[in-house]
Amino acid sequence: MKTVALIPARSGSKRVKAKNIRVLNGHPLLAYTLSAARSSGVFDSVVVSTDSEGVAEVARHYGGEVPFLRPAEFAGDLSPDIEWVRHVLKALSEQGQNYESFALLRPTSPFRTASTIQRAWSLFQQLPEVDSLRAVELCGQHPGKMWVKEGDWIMPLLPGGPRTPPWHSMPYQALPKVYVQNASLEIAWTRVPLEGGTIAGEKIIPFLTEGLEGFDINQPEDWWLAEELIKRGQAVLPPVAQTPLEVVSS
Repeated sequence: MKTVALIPARSGSKRVKAKNIRVLNGHPLLAYTLSAARSSGVFDSVVVSTDSEGVAEVARHYGGEVPFLRPAEFAGDLSPDIEWVRHVLKALSEQGQNYESFALLRPTSPFRTASTIQRAWSLFQQLPEVDSLRAVELCGQHPGKMWVKEGDWIMPLLPGGPRTPPWHSMPYQALPKVYVQNASLEIAWTRVPLEGGTIAGEKIIPFLTEGLEGFDINQPEDWWLAEELIKRGQAVLPPVAQTPLEVVSS
């Protein structure tokens, strides 16, 4: 079974400027996902989808393949994943590269390792009848304690549950387990996005990430925390074999 890793790295990040190529602990953020993907031994190809030639240069230095740039119409702030995923898979097919499955690995999860990918891939292979696998973790803020405003009143976001005591008055430990997706990885059959309207399909199995595997950098405070965790030895990045590349952020 041929499989490809797809790494999205468009330019134009606003909350953390040029985050995909911003240097973290000596290397651009993108380098750690490329290293984990290549070291996992799972993929026949590791392809970076970017609309920037500068990002493409960084990706190639760290072992990524950038056979073409992403069209601008698929690289906006509101562009859904299905658009660029379909574009990559179709463009690769036109070049004679056809894959049965793919993994989506976002650069914003630098603590996802080769071992993380191998565990997820092993689980996905055991259940060929599913459409996809998605990384999840236990939610920190339980939706049983969330509210929506209706006129002058607030109502529980989640209906149902016991009346005495209701979920919003129960300790977290007593609430039903609820999982939230994180950005570390997704794996699916290529038929799912090519034949359907989503990258996940309907039969989705959970992959429970451990520790910091699902840590996601989206805000400036996330970047600060990542640096602190590394500095204190509480987080370890995937090893990068390439020499550091001087990056000019734009």
